Amino acid sequence: MTGWTSADIPPQHGRTAVITGATGGLGYETALALAGAGASVVLTGRNEAKGKRALGDIRGKFPDAKITYEDLDVAKLGSIAGFVERFASAHASLDLLVNNAGVMSLPKRQETADGFEMQLGTNYLGHYALTARLLPLLRRGAHPRVVNLSSLAHRSGVINFSDLQGKRSYSPWRAYCQSKLAMLMFALELQRRSDAGGWGLMSNAAHPGYARTDLIPNGPGASGLLWRISTLLQPFISHSAVDGALPTLFAATSPQAEPAGYYGPNWFYELKGSPAPAKIMPQAKDHAAAARLWEVSAVLTGVSFDQFATAA
Repeated sequence: MTGWTSADIPPQHGRTAVITGATGGLGYETALALAGAGASVVLTGRNEAKGKRALGDIRGKFPDAKITYEDLDVAKLGSIAGFVERFASAHASLDLLVNNAGVMSLPKRQETADGFEMQLGTNYLGHYALTARLLPLLRRGAHPRVVNLSSLAHRSGVINFSDLQGKRSYSPWRAYCQSKLAMLMFALELQRRSDAGGWGLMSNAAHPGYARTDLIPNGPGASGLLWRISTLLQPFISHSAVDGALPTLFAATSPQAEPAGYYGPNWFYELKGSPAPAKIMPQAKDHAAAARLWEVSAVLTGVSFDQFATAA
């Protein structure tokens, strides 16, 4: 996979893809590349105006692109249920789900509409519920794949089951690391559950390294130590959103991608470079913790994979 680029994406004609958080940044670049390869792409996001601009930009580059926009706020369980209902009424199957949307290191603890800590709810719990609800359509897809966006931050992550929502003690970075560890654990556990249940999915994960997107400005903001350090080092240790999306695109499309694989950039500390297998920390490989997180997530969201596994 040395030097793998978007030019290496196999033809995606006939495949339908859903991407969360696709109106900008990594999600937009993922949508653009998949549309250019011939996929029918559903961009989702919270802002219809940004969605329309993204559609216009993609059509400007690929006039024949098969793309649509749908409102979907993964921080709201009701929005997730509504999106899946609309999508299922228009599509008989789904071939690719890219769980990309996320927020980073919010300075003050916030809660979703359903009372979850915002980073856990947006980055992980919403994607857990979305994937479960889409399972029947994924099982009808052609060689279906689910790609979860994790992060280098998973290396510092710990699933704090005794204070999962950070109600007793909230740390912006600790909450972010936990949410991204949860996403990687979810990808690996989903593959195990698919194998055991015969769901036929390929579940894997990716991270962008240090990609220049709006994630930091929209999270910690243009202030503080993290912003100052990143601004100083950015020219040397980061890459563009276009390049940051490549590990996701590799996981989503490459014949070389493997079930339960994890992909990121191949340069120092996986900060930038071409897609390559990424380091998975021991806590992400903890099967017992992953199974516990799976069950806790079902209780919190009120959405169980079991209820949808038989509906395929």
